[in-house]
Amino acid sequence: MELREVPHRPQRHGRGALRAAGRTRHRRGRPGHREGAALTAALTQVAVCGPGDCTETERRAAYEVGRLLAARGAVVLCGGYGGVMGAATEGARSAGGLVVGVLSGDDRAEAHPDLSAALATGMGQARNALIVGSADAVIAVGGSWGTLSEVAHALRRGTIPVVQLGGWRLYDPDGEPVPGAAEAASPEEAVALTGLWP
Repeated sequence: MELREVPHRPQRHGRGALRAAGRTRHRRGRPGHREGAALTAALTQVAVCGPGDCTETERRAAYEVGRLLAARGAVVLCGGYGGVMGAATEGARSAGGLVVGVLSGDDRAEAHPDLSAALATGMGQARNALIVGSADAVIAVGGSWGTLSEVAHALRRGTIPVVQLGGWRLYDPDGEPVPGAAEAASPEEAVALTGLWP
C-alpha cells in the first residue's frame, strides 16, 4: 500500500455525502416538547481532525469548518491542541460554539486556551478512537499519521459520515485509490457532505 498526499483541488471526488446510520437522539422532557427538541439539536457532535503542525491553507480551512459547524449548532470535538485543532476551535468559538478537546496528555494546561472544555485522558494517540467514537460525523482537514488514524477509526466504525478536505490519500498495490472518505473541495462542501443538515 502506498500513501500519497492529495492536493486541495477545486473539483470534487469521492463517493459523495454519506448519511449517518443508526444515530440515537436523546430527549429530555415529553416528546415534541420544545426544550427536548433544542437539546436534540445541541447534541449533534462533529469531530474536526487534522495535524497539529499545519499549513496556512489548512489553518484557514479548519477555522471556517469550525465556524460553519458552530453556526449550525454543532458541538465541535477535536484533539484540543494547536494546528488544525486550534484553528477549528477558534472558528467555532468565533460563532459562539461549544468545543470539546480530547487531549492525548494528562495536563489540561497544555490545551488550546479557547476550548470550552478539555478532557485530559493521558491515553496518547489512543484518544483518537474516543474522538471519532463520540462524533456524529468526522471532517479531516489536511493529513498526518494521527489524522490518518482518526479517519481509519471512523471508517472502520462504518456508521458515520467521514469527509476529507485535502490531506492524504491511500492507493492499493495496483495504484488505484482506496475508497474511503468523501472528498470536499471547500469548507462549505465538507460541512454539507456530512449530510447532517438539509
